[in-house]
Amino acid sequence: MSEKLSIVIPAYNEGRTIHLILDKVKDVVLLNGMTKEVLIINDCSRDNTEEAVLAYQRANPDLPITYHKHEVNQGKGAALHTGIRIATGNYIIIQDADLEYDPEEYNILLKPIVNGFADVVYGSRFIGGKPHRILFFWHSIGNRWLTLLSNMFTNLNLTDMETCYKLFRREMVQGLELKEKRFGFEPEVTGKISRVPGVRIYEVGISYYGRTYEEGKKIGWKDGFRAIYCIVKYNPFPKALLLLLVLLLGVAALLICC
Repeated sequence: MSEKLSIVIPAYNEGRTIHLILDKVKDVVLLNGMTKEVLIINDCSRDNTEEAVLAYQRANPDLPITYHKHEVNQGKGAALHTGIRIATGNYIIIQDADLEYDPEEYNILLKPIVNGFADVVYGSRFIGGKPHRILFFWHSIGNRWLTLLSNMFTNLNLTDMETCYKLFRREMVQGLELKEKRFGFEPEVTGKISRVPGVRIYEVGISYYGRTYEEGKKIGWKDGFRAIYCIVKYNPFPKALLLLLVLLLGVAALLICC
């Protein structure tokens, strides 16, 4: 029996473009004949996201889509919690509903897992030779500082903790008690997955086709501060890092996570 990849897509006001990412998901051919399960979690969008998803579902019955709607807007993290909870595949990958990340690269992330080396794979926008759109300087600096701070607490050497593309063995991520309902999901899941006994975490280079705020980017400076809070909250706190943390908090007032 072939293995299955669960693709969790949180969606908020993506009605205009969600069909484009679904086309890309549909077209990708996975390693070893692996099948797909697409889980779309509509976080109480105010546009026509629901109509767009249901129309796509009717027009493309060959792509297994499970649609779920939150009746109250709860945040991206809450949508991911729902998708992770109902996933049934062997592996789970997170896919934003916009076009910033390319589903053609699923196999790059899958390869270390299917070859038996990894349990978790992060897709880094900062390593490898893939194309990257040039956008916001302070976003990139903020992202690197948040990753550095996270690494200090987790003792990992990630280059892109805030990346969307995170691939997990299903039973491993479903075994975590996740609480953050907005963009704090990234540092929380990183901190908690890093403490799973024997976990093997890999990182691979991916491309990045970033959006501007005019094009629909939603994350902002408040989410950067929340990420710092979550790094501290969901990781053991080494006393030796206290002074460094105070210094980083001062610098972080200028930074925005990406």
